Amino acid sequence: MRDSTRARALAALQGLALGDALGMPTQSLSRERILADHGRITGLVAAGPRQQIAAGMPAGSVTDDTEQAVLLARLLIDGGGTVRPGVLAGELLAWERAMEAKGSLDLLGPSTRAALQRLQDGMPPEEAGRFGATNGAAMRIAPVGIAVPVEPLGLFVDAVASVSALTHNTGIGIAGAAAVGAAVSAGIDGAETPEALDVAVAAAREGARRGHWVAGGDIAARLEWAVPYLLELDEDAQDDALADVIGTSVAAQESVVAALALVGVAVAAGDPAHPDRDAAWETLCRAASLGGDTDTIAAMAGAVLGATGAADWPRTALETVRRVNAIDLEPLVDGLLELRRRRG
Repeated sequence: MRDSTRARALAALQGLALGDALGMPTQSLSRERILADHGRITGLVAAGPRQQIAAGMPAGSVTDDTEQAVLLARLLIDGGGTVRPGVLAGELLAWERAMEAKGSLDLLGPSTRAALQRLQDGMPPEEAGRFGATNGAAMRIAPVGIAVPVEPLGLFVDAVASVSALTHNTGIGIAGAAAVGAAVSAGIDGAETPEALDVAVAAAREGARRGHWVAGGDIAARLEWAVPYLLELDEDAQDDALADVIGTSVAAQESVVAALALVGVAVAAGDPAHPDRDAAWETLCRAASLGGDTDTIAAMAGAVLGATGAADWPRTALETVRRVNAIDLEPLVDGLLELRRRRG
């Protein structure tokens, strides 16, 4: 059981990093530009000529999704499961300064940047993130899913809110993070993907009760609707619907729903006649081809597919991401699982 738990936890962080790296060259581009520059994404590729955010980055490079998830994992471990808002703010600002020093345009997202500016201007931490409804909290939440059991659900969502509120203290921002984190946590406890997605809906519903109200579609309701809707369509029409109806922007009610809907479709459409078909890897490639916030959508989908045991990630791709980014995820997994053991 311990081996299975660790394998799923490691696969969650690996899936996050792989999805992020697959989406690195296509982030913020339209589907048409992605097709023109790369064709349909089938593996790790370098940034193309029209990729401005990640200009010049080699194949396998990760972005802020993985780097901030790693940052949060380290803070959780160092803090014994607790992350003080001031510490998180300082680390995020230091991370951005380091990125600027390298000449990177891959900087803090709009909600995080605005919240940290308010904090610097003297606004209390609980108010700084009152407008944050993008996916910044959801993209980095997987370490909380590894470190904190999903039951009781209310306490789990409390843990999500505690590390999200500084930058995303809205019902939408917390609901998005709670959905992704809960799916990961349920998977670590042994849930298969359909059950984990049900838990994600319940967590999104609970998370929507937290934080400040902002206008936007309800994530739990959109999650319940999305997979049955997509399953009525063929694959090309599904991609059209993901991009044009569900949406692939940084808005949490779009990108979180798109990521989890892709996971649900991949599992529901599994073909028992072709057991060697790598549906998880293909799902991340598909996410990277959709246009919009591709790196974040693929990263969130990868974390959930890894945690639920639905993925056998390609070793060559894993080695490329490890080498290009000089990251070692295994010590983080062990530290996060020790936090989970203490809570359990």
